[in-house]
Amino acid sequence: MSERLRHRLLAALIAASGLLVGACSDSSAPTATASVPAPIPNVIAQQSGETAPPPIPAAPQIQARAYYLMDFVSGQVLTASNENERLEPASLTKLMSAYAVFHALKDGRIKLADLVTISPHARAQEGSRMFVNVGTQVSVEDLIQGMIVQSGNDATVALAEHVAGSEPVFVDLMNQYAQKLGMSATHFENSPGMPHPEHYTTARDIGLLSAALIRDYPEYYKWYSQRKFTWNNITQPNRNGLLDRDPTVDGLKTGHTESAGYCLVSSAKRERMRLVSVVMGTSSMRAREDASAALLNYGFRFFETRRLFATGETVVSARVWKGEAEEASMGVIEDVYVTFPRGQENTLSAAADIPDPLLAPLSPSRTVGKLRILQNGQPIGTYALHPLAEVKEAGFFGRMIDDMKLWLK
Repeated sequence: MSERLRHRLLAALIAASGLLVGACSDSSAPTATASVPAPIPNVIAQQSGETAPPPIPAAPQIQARAYYLMDFVSGQVLTASNENERLEPASLTKLMSAYAVFHALKDGRIKLADLVTISPHARAQEGSRMFVNVGTQVSVEDLIQGMIVQSGNDATVALAEHVAGSEPVFVDLMNQYAQKLGMSATHFENSPGMPHPEHYTTARDIGLLSAALIRDYPEYYKWYSQRKFTWNNITQPNRNGLLDRDPTVDGLKTGHTESAGYCLVSSAKRERMRLVSVVMGTSSMRAREDASAALLNYGFRFFETRRLFATGETVVSARVWKGEAEEASMGVIEDVYVTFPRGQENTLSAAADIPDPLLAPLSPSRTVGKLRILQNGQPIGTYALHPLAEVKEAGFFGRMIDDMKLWLK
């Protein structure tokens, strides 16, 4: 056989094998998922037969229509009751009003020094007020303090009109932000929180909103711990009595109408842990404070929050096929925090679910698999996994060799 003929036959065999194996391991075909352990730094999983972890008592009995306690960093719920029941929010509504105002400040659409001319509609608001007068000009910064510290309905409407031109348009913004934040059982009809059949929310949704407000606008959070504010020679104290009872409490908002009862959203930070508590529909100011204090104390005393994986840290390494590199380090794009009962860190474990086979090309911007955090074998959090570095697709012969290996695998 001539040399030329041998080369032609070899090329034909290579092409045929490439087509055959490519058909068996087409990159576009669905892949299975392999689950592999992801060791948690400084945590040793509990072994069978070891001493049982210390018990955690039941949550305190709270006399409220609904309540919700969550860790701010991890987002995990520590205890809740009727958290998805639609309830009247009263002045807890002003948390969303503030969120929308802060968004306008961040976007540069308004400034703290802006002077707002008080309209008859704003001045006519009933209930708690800042006592602004029609036709006078008040700065946005003063109106924000009137809304947050004094819970002024007039100040809230004045801000709504300044941000959006009219209160109805501002309320539409509030509802849009609610949807973006995942507040799926919330609808607003006005900016201060006046009673209306179609004005409702849930303890869970208020918890999500409160966490978002602290997270997205930390530069404005200071006003929620302000003890008093004076306007028009009238000094009014912050209605959140927990600010004086507990020095670790630094927010957030009270609410009350006859139909809503007494409501309170509280946030406190002790050491490196922050909790958010929502209490809705209690019988008195003292009852909402006692309920909030009991929830916060329970959370801080019996739970802890820890960072398990840092951004850019290798969580697990995976075999890569048809790539210039044979292995890729996988990690998370945001720090992973988890909240768990104190003394039970050895009940935590993690697993990485990765496509099998994992095919190049890979990019850090692409989600490839997921990281599951478990406690006692039960999932408590899921996070996207990303390659920590780009893996380019291999050349023709490299892909063909991996095709053959996959076919024989």
